[in-house]
Amino acid sequence: MRVLIVEDDAQLAGLLRDGLRAQRIDPTLARTWVEGLECAGLASFDVIVLDVRLPGGDGFALCAELRHRGVTTPVLMLTALDAVDDRVRGLEVGADDYLTKPFAFRELLARLKALARRRPALAPAVFRTADLEVDLVARQVRRAGRPLSLSAKEFALLELFVSHPGQVLDRATITAHVWDDNHDPFANLLEVLVRRLRRKVDDGFEPKLITTLRGSGYRFGA
Repeated sequence: MRVLIVEDDAQLAGLLRDGLRAQRIDPTLARTWVEGLECAGLASFDVIVLDVRLPGGDGFALCAELRHRGVTTPVLMLTALDAVDDRVRGLEVGADDYLTKPFAFRELLARLKALARRRPALAPAVFRTADLEVDLVARQVRRAGRPLSLSAKEFALLELFVSHPGQVLDRATITAHVWDDNHDPFANLLEVLVRRLRRKVDDGFEPKLITTLRGSGYRFGA
């Protein structure tokens, strides 16, 4: 699991980073409103932990901006405010859950795992890119109207790709999504899987949708 933590309190951010790493979760830290916006748009995360009070703006506005830009990653808001109006405001701007400071790390961890397991409500059930159509509910794939038969791993990889169009996905992100945390990200199974998916999705079709970026990862999209 990959988690973006947008928190300006260096001590709290450090504690969260170390605690998540101990649970085999990959955290990325952002300290300001702008950093949070940039990180959320540049990389793929399973959950975003977002503080309400940030240098350069508040978490409510940042969450609203992420939703406006089409970022559907589940958002867990951290707030020292215990007022009902603030909790309601967070949910109204697109947050999926909230946690009031101070909180127990065990509860944070449980909420993160719960959010990562369910698809965000804003994410469409059917993705369309060029002439490719991926139905995530029915688990059906068509290209140019032709049905494609994918294995479970191939479908998991395609699901990750279509959910993050135009983004560069590195090896660690892909292997964490397709395999479990014990998988070696440097094994060549990923290359084999990408070749298999490319043969089914791209061979004989235009435009090509899967691009290999040497040293960086893969990008999906027309």
